[in-house]
Amino acid sequence: MKYNYLTQEGYDRVQGELEELKTTERQKASAAIAEAREKGDLSENAEYHAAKHAQGLLEMKINNLEKEMANARVIDPSQLDNSNVVVLSKVRMKNLRVNKEITYQLVSQSEADLSLKKISVSSPIGLGLLGKAVGDVAEIQTPGGVIKFEILEIFF
Repeated sequence: MKYNYLTQEGYDRVQGELEELKTTERQKASAAIAEAREKGDLSENAEYHAAKHAQGLLEMKINNLEKEMANARVIDPSQLDNSNVVVLSKVRMKNLRVNKEITYQLVSQSEADLSLKKISVSSPIGLGLLGKAVGDVAEIQTPGGVIKFEILEIFF
């Protein structure tokens, strides 16, 4: 079984989104179908078919989020070891190709947000950093070739 490791903040956000979809959004979808149904012959009612399609997409999203939550494990950063890069680690590293420092936090795919410097642990960079220690050089295969990152600091 593949676990989905989340911060408490990420877990709460996904749980809130799921509740919103199951309550408010389901009610909106049902209302749209009922409204379209009142407009007559369903076989030629494009509005009805569009509403049913939207409902199907909503149910698929709810199903996916429920699966994500079923496999969710909340991680407490205070319980983690910062001697090696793990999920939730913040990693300060130097791109040896351009001699530039950058800091990323490794998070689950659902919490990844590059604008917040949070990258997915399952991304090429995330996978390449896992298990590395300070002083190690991670060689990451990217579409543009191999990039080497020197691990400068690991923290939470």
